[in-house]
Amino acid sequence: MSPTFRHDPGAAMRLPAFRAYVISRATSGAAMTIVQAVIAWQVYEISGSTLQLGMIGLVRFVPALGVSLIGGAAADVYDRRRIILLAQVAPLLATLAVLAAIANDEVSLLLLYAVVLVSGLASSFENPARQALLPQIVPREAFTNAITVNSTVQSLSFVTGPTVAGLLIGWNGEGAAYLASAGCTLVAVVSMLFVRGVAPPTVHGRVTWEMVREGVSFVRHRPVLLGAMTLDMFAVILGGAKALLPVYATDILHVGAVGYGVLSGSLEVGALLMSGAMIWLPPVRQTGRVLLASVAAFGLATIAFGLARSFPVAVVAYALVGMSDQVSVVMRQTTIQLATPDALRGRVTAVNAVFISASNQLGMVESGLVAAVTGATFAVVSGGAGCIAIVALMAARVPSLRRYRTDGSSDNVETLAAG
Repeated sequence: MSPTFRHDPGAAMRLPAFRAYVISRATSGAAMTIVQAVIAWQVYEISGSTLQLGMIGLVRFVPALGVSLIGGAAADVYDRRRIILLAQVAPLLATLAVLAAIANDEVSLLLLYAVVLVSGLASSFENPARQALLPQIVPREAFTNAITVNSTVQSLSFVTGPTVAGLLIGWNGEGAAYLASAGCTLVAVVSMLFVRGVAPPTVHGRVTWEMVREGVSFVRHRPVLLGAMTLDMFAVILGGAKALLPVYATDILHVGAVGYGVLSGSLEVGALLMSGAMIWLPPVRQTGRVLLASVAAFGLATIAFGLARSFPVAVVAYALVGMSDQVSVVMRQTTIQLATPDALRGRVTAVNAVFISASNQLGMVESGLVAAVTGATFAVVSGGAGCIAIVALMAARVPSLRRYRTDGSSDNVETLAAG
């Protein structure tokens, strides 16, 4: 008979290093989302173009695509904590540059796109290092709890960021939002200094292309990992509606800057509620089935949001999008981190980051392009339908993903190395 484990919702938060890590993650996430929200608002205010909104994703994603893999390799060679600290500097300087431009009334689309580019490149190094650092400060028995708590705090920061941005834009202007972002970044830096007890890197030397290829190969030969990443990527590319939120707030729901902030934050409110529930509930075992079901729910909620003409209905629908997405996030991150040896963890995390960036940023491009041709409503609704179609396709074509369980009673990630 297998041993019985008592689920402890507070296991991870009793670790001092993890508490400091969580504070840094929360404030860094808030800083990032504040800037993303205010830039989207400014781009639409300056251009009035859904296509220009979509280009934000293109500017952020394309240059960072290859750099993410290099950033993952760097996380396996160099001190991960130091990489995280250094990666905060460039976005902070970019934020200060925009503040100076606002003070001199010289804000331009080129400047805003430059800030997006700099932030994307910095994230390409920060994200693999930050995610790969977590297993070094949390023991395996508390790791699933740590992932869920981290996701909860991240969702809270993502709620706070867009909401604060919208409120500050409406009440005090864009400059106040950028100041709030800079303050959050400083807190993130100070908090990371208190993450101690991190072992030195196990890989020595310098970053090489062969190291990058190892990480890609590790994922490519594990169908469950590759299937989960691919499912999420294409679902969000088709179903993501984030790029069109300014259009919904301004032209469809007519709720202005404050409503835009609330609408933006509702996605993460849903994710936060789901994360909080998952902290207290026992871990999910039928991971594959729940993953597929949650992505299908993501598509349905996206359709509901696209058709909404009432602000409360739109907020609830977008919160449901966040709830369904959060389920797959927790399961995917736990599987990736625990199925990967520490020497490869940065590189494999970077591969996952490429999938995530592709889904988020290319999804913004897709939404902007389709909306420019057919209108915002058709872009969102058709994207949700496409998301459901992807679920059906993946369930049929990748049976190992459908059968996957975290308790090892079916196809296991480690046994699929030769797949």
